[in-house]
Amino acid sequence: MLHQTWVAKRIAQSLAAELLGGVWNRRGLLRRARGLLGGKAAKAQSRLVSEVLAASTSPYPPSPEQLAEILLGSENFEAASASAAKAWINLPVIPKPPLFAPTPRFAGLDIPRLVTVGDLATWLEITPAQLDWFADERRQQVRAVEPALQHYTYAFVAKSAGPPRLVEAPKARLKAMQRRVLRDILDKVPVHPCAYGFVAGRSCIDAAAIHAGEAAVIAADLKEFFPSTPMRRVHGLLRSLGYPHAIARALTGLCATATPEGVFLRLPVDQRHDWFTRRLYRTPHLAQGAPTSPALANLAAFGLDARLAGLADAVGARYTRFADDLAFSGEDDLARRSDAFLAVVEAIARDEGYRLNVRKSRIMRRGGCQRLTGIVVNSHANVPRAEFDALKAILHNCRRNGPTAENRAGHSDFRAHLDGRVGWVEQVNPTRGQRLREMYAAIAWPGA
Repeated sequence: MLHQTWVAKRIAQSLAAELLGGVWNRRGLLRRARGLLGGKAAKAQSRLVSEVLAASTSPYPPSPEQLAEILLGSENFEAASASAAKAWINLPVIPKPPLFAPTPRFAGLDIPRLVTVGDLATWLEITPAQLDWFADERRQQVRAVEPALQHYTYAFVAKSAGPPRLVEAPKARLKAMQRRVLRDILDKVPVHPCAYGFVAGRSCIDAAAIHAGEAAVIAADLKEFFPSTPMRRVHGLLRSLGYPHAIARALTGLCATATPEGVFLRLPVDQRHDWFTRRLYRTPHLAQGAPTSPALANLAAFGLDARLAGLADAVGARYTRFADDLAFSGEDDLARRSDAFLAVVEAIARDEGYRLNVRKSRIMRRGGCQRLTGIVVNSHANVPRAEFDALKAILHNCRRNGPTAENRAGHSDFRAHLDGRVGWVEQVNPTRGQRLREMYAAIAWPGA
């Protein structure tokens, strides 16, 4: 019998690889089978595909080895592959199966060992066809007009200056998958020691405290940090974690999006973004609103952090990054050479795929207010005096006049609002925070 020979095994292995190379449905399987085996035995090939689908009780494709066994066990295999058997030497070379192979830096991470797209679909509890849809393999999202066909919802948030910020929030099913990727994969990967934003156990207070008491502090800002994160670096990171190309590509697609042009047309003409920004959002990028974006942006910026930390070390300075806020501090010489220093910072950022917002760069000397991420760092991490005095006055007036009269901004939960502001001061300056907490506790709240 043909299926008992070496040639039959070779054909079965080649056909299994071909069948697994696309969407797992009858139409796709039949098209790929005829492409490999020829079209002279169309009925037998159709019956063979039916047997394959019937034998695959799981909604996910079988492994290459399992599929080859299914093919060899089919009574239709010999007739379906008769033409290929005569020209078996021309069959495509069977590639080696993909491997989970992390680089030495990531070899010990406790992350899922996913080898095939079927493995990834199974892990996410969806079908391969659904994975293809959510990962936007066909790049359809940028052309999607109907909200029902879009994976994200879009909202604009006003900024103090310039066009509003676009927040792209994934819909429920995609968000659940992204959260799983974040929890089981990305949270296991260490970030650079100088990265403080979106990192468990690190805060903006910790980042600011590193620069406290220095003669000069330089602050710089990265433009459009999430959407500017190079997706090639995201894909490269996932490959370094050990995932084969197809898995890394699918995971990158799940965590990225391309914004339909119509989203920006919702804005009045005088509030629209420039052409460069719109083009940036039309290409695959990390969405501000996706749970995976902060972690991926941090990990993709490892090279940027390493180079900027090396630059700072070379001139006797310190460096931290809190999301898109870059901070350097050192002696007076750093301020004297600040223009040249920032030019090098800008060149490194550009080389890493980012842009520096030069208009937001600040050089702060010891004689003036040195402020990073809303925290004063002249001698130690502290809240700005004006902010402390304003909150103290509000608490005093709440105790004297009642909180309702002081809620001039119309906060829906003024009590929680004040509690949060006092809590922030407690974190930055516990002594001052304790004084405010005592004032807060003395307020008579309606209905309490």
